[in-house]
Amino acid sequence: MRELWEFTKLIRSKNAGPFELTFDMMFKDQESFSHVLQSGVLSKEKISELYQVNIAEIRFFEIPRLHTIKITIPRKIFSGDVQDTDIYGGQFHGPLIKLRVP
Repeated sequence: MRELWEFTKLIRSKNAGPFELTFDMMFKDQESFSHVLQSGVLSKEKISELYQVNIAEIRFFEIPRLHTIKITIPRKIFSGDVQDTDIYGGQFHGPLIKLRVP
């Protein structure tokens, strides 16, 4: 079993406006992209569990031509709020990196 980062060239998170986060996973090749998708590891259910968000609020995009998956979720604390610990949303991808892929 390998971790998600081993299949990708890039895993990142960033703001998609002040109220949403987006995660980009850019895979090394078509084989890696297909393998991870077919494994079912990246699903709305898993993202809901990892980030404690309502499954209905998750947007999941597959971009096969670019070997990319993009996922958007609502931010629990909006960007710039006094309680915000990451104004740019660049540190939220951590739980995805170590995701185990069969």
